[in-house]
Amino acid sequence: MAQDYYQILGVERNATEQEIKKAYRKKARELHPDHNSSEEAGEEFKTVTHAYEVLSNSEKRRNYDATGHEDGRRAGFGGAGGFGGFSDIFETFFGGGGGGGPASRARRGQDALIATHIDLEEAVFGTEKTIEVETAVRCDRCEGSAMEPGTHPETCSTCRGAGQISRPVESILGRMMTTETCPTCRGFGDVISDPCGQCSGQGRVRERVSFTVKIPAGVRDGTRIQLAGRGEAGVAGGPNGDLYLEIRVREHDVFSRQGDNLHANMTVPMTAAALGTEIRVETFDGEQSFTVEPGTQSGHIITLKNLGASRLQGSGRGDMKITLNVATPTKLNDEQRDLLNQLAELRAEDVANGEIESRSFFSRLKTGFDNMFSHDES
Repeated sequence: MAQDYYQILGVERNATEQEIKKAYRKKARELHPDHNSSEEAGEEFKTVTHAYEVLSNSEKRRNYDATGHEDGRRAGFGGAGGFGGFSDIFETFFGGGGGGGPASRARRGQDALIATHIDLEEAVFGTEKTIEVETAVRCDRCEGSAMEPGTHPETCSTCRGAGQISRPVESILGRMMTTETCPTCRGFGDVISDPCGQCSGQGRVRERVSFTVKIPAGVRDGTRIQLAGRGEAGVAGGPNGDLYLEIRVREHDVFSRQGDNLHANMTVPMTAAALGTEIRVETFDGEQSFTVEPGTQSGHIITLKNLGASRLQGSGRGDMKITLNVATPTKLNDEQRDLLNQLAELRAEDVANGEIESRSFFSRLKTGFDNMFSHDES
């Protein structure tokens, strides 16, 4: 069973770097073989030290949090009696830098998040968009080195390239040497005496860049697409960060999306619903037709298969669902009113007076009943 390094050190999973270091110092002092010679303490000391080595390394900690395992081999303990490398541990105890050698100036660039707007039809079928963004790009004068062309960094005279300096300290274990970051070179081991004038020694400059992004079919409002390496250029030649593109889908006049289905409302005349008819409509796939069966009621849903949105994670498409709303005529001339009265008498129905305001939301309705109830009273 995998060990819980946070539990071993006695810290929460959101503990800061300083809290982890403080917890490790406390446990290591208690378990160090110079103060606790028991066999159990020696084994626990190894475990505590390894837990600290993982959680104090940002990359290993990130991998451990994500998978439960650190990246790289498990740290060992060499030397006589199965213990070694104590100088590095002691340096960590008492404020040292860990003895890892000079640091690299190169740092990864930051990630960025931008939004782009697309139409619903583009979300259904996919599209390509040209993205413009102001970001940090590698300096073309120094090619990311942060130095004037033809120059080189000079070895730090204070630490002689080590990036760290040593000094004696008094501790509970006696007089010891600890290391700290060199104040002259800031831990890099060398000094740039002639920084690039174009980027001010950063190795990167800000520019407005544009590029084309392929947006896959089926994306939804709020979908984020990761563009690896499209974020800011790193400092001093470090790798680029990532760019995250957030998709915003504009509302459509006719269709709305629910899952992978497209929904629309259509108003049909009362006579068309009663007698039945054939209707042609415009969709994202061109003109389509469907049959309204005689006696269709308001709220009836017509399903057009495979005319919905593409499935982002899968194959095929959703459906198009059209909800029919039956319209009652609001203006009748005398002849029309007489005809409806006759129909009501033939069907033995009571005639109710009243008007229902109605509005069609569906475009390009092609039917022979378009203007049946549009005449004014004479």
